[in-house]
Amino acid sequence: VQHFFDGFRTSHEVNKVKLIDYETMKDLIDWEAVKIHHGLALNPRHPHMQGQSQGPDIFFQCVEAGNSFYDNLADAFEAKAKLVEEKTGHSFALYAYDGHPEATHIIVVMGSAAVTCSETAAHLVEQSGQRVGVLKVRLFRPWDRQRFLAALPSTATRLCVLDRTKEPGSQGEPLLTEVAATLHFAARHEVICVGGRYGLGSKEFTPNMVVACFQNLFQETPRPRFTVGITDDVTHLSLPVGDWLDVLPKGTTECMFYGLGSDGTVGANKSAVKLIALNTDLYAQAYFEYDAKKSGGVTISHLRFGPRPIRAPYNVRSTDYLAIHKESYVQQYDMTRYLKPGGVCVINCTWSEQELADRLPARMRRDLAQRRARVYIIDATKIAVQAGLGKRINMIMQSVFFKLSGVMPY
Repeated sequence: VQHFFDGFRTSHEVNKVKLIDYETMKDLIDWEAVKIHHGLALNPRHPHMQGQSQGPDIFFQCVEAGNSFYDNLADAFEAKAKLVEEKTGHSFALYAYDGHPEATHIIVVMGSAAVTCSETAAHLVEQSGQRVGVLKVRLFRPWDRQRFLAALPSTATRLCVLDRTKEPGSQGEPLLTEVAATLHFAARHEVICVGGRYGLGSKEFTPNMVVACFQNLFQETPRPRFTVGITDDVTHLSLPVGDWLDVLPKGTTECMFYGLGSDGTVGANKSAVKLIALNTDLYAQAYFEYDAKKSGGVTISHLRFGPRPIRAPYNVRSTDYLAIHKESYVQQYDMTRYLKPGGVCVINCTWSEQELADRLPARMRRDLAQRRARVYIIDATKIAVQAGLGKRINMIMQSVFFKLSGVMPY
């Protein structure tokens, strides 16, 4: 059995969630079935034999006899999902559709990318009325053909199936082959079905990549096999990806912190996001990037805050608040690449105001001027030493963040 909800990217982020209490969980479990399952375990007090050597006729017969268990699994999953909905109010359909009620162009996807696809499709429907949608697969094995077709809008004419895996030499990845076979067995030959790969090795999957997939579907002859998220200059399968698309709820504040591994930046940001999430009505999200060196390497903290739930399992790429906790980074990296117009840029450095113009690269000065950014400098390292904190600048920079970001009253 293989079922998919959210993947690595969402399981490793900090977010504001509503937990199901233990008493509710207790009512969802068939304790008698648990007892029976435990009773099937190997135990020297009541030994039994299993895994006998079988001839081909017996083995084949026994394997096929197991079909009945798989045939009923989808019903069992759905029954349990309905029980969860009754107890918690959350609906978990095995195959769930989001988007335009009469969509013609639909993405089929599973895992955390389904969240990105759904938010992007909703944005396209709301802003331009495009007839697009997303079909989220939550039960992959055993595949249920009838439930998949029931969730698929009857108006669908083109499907884009996304797989987060690669099977070299095959005609298609696992989800694509399942969807294509389903359409074939249902005689839905009028539906054009294409497939693509994304997110291999935890590669980012963002709203503008979702738009690229929809744009491929809208082509007169869409690419039948493609990749998205990279520039494939060898086999030339990649789709062109356009400019960044912001699909976050209005009022969401985005922040990026560039720190040095072991300087306390990540720990301070984890504390900050928890303070905001637990002590205000704001929703919060945080994700942290580290390079291979860990201690002494670059760390990037991605934080979001807003009045509405934040469903964005991808890194910040348009930031309101940019914090540079090590002065040498301004020479080594393109620090203003993701800064929004009118955003705040804070630099921890030993430079005076007069030295700043000479120390910052010309490109960075130009970007800050064009975006009318508010620039602040602070020697947090000196303050940390004076306060007896050693090299830990996190508390000082966290105070600066609360003062300048306006996320919480300071």
